[in-house]
Amino acid sequence: MPYVDGYVVPVPKKNLAAYKRMAKLGAKVWKKHGALEYRECVGDDLKPKGMVGFPKVFKPKPGETVFFSYVVFKSRAHRDAVNKKVMKDPDIHALMGQKMPFDFKRMAYGGFKVLVES
Repeated sequence: MPYVDGYVVPVPKKNLAAYKRMAKLGAKVWKKHGALEYRECVGDDLKPKGMVGFPKVFKPKPGETVFFSYVVFKSRAHRDAVNKKVMKDPDIHALMGQKMPFDFKRMAYGGFKVLVES
């Protein structure tokens, strides 16, 4: 079964263009090293009735939106191998030297085993 790394992060709306540039580079690098899918999804319908929306959990500040992002791999071992290569990639090192368009301390991350796939 596939393995998924998932991220949720609040991003200032004024930084959406910078975040998109960063995400495009991330997609290119992760896919180059073997990731099966890479998705960066910007919040659109974040206040569902009768449920807890992402803003309630992640508490975006005024002027921020929430991103839900994920990368799909063949397995956890494949994820570990791909991420090891990504962390050595010069494009990622160049990116890390730049100011990020969001606050890393407010990002939630986890690795997930796929339970159901269709």
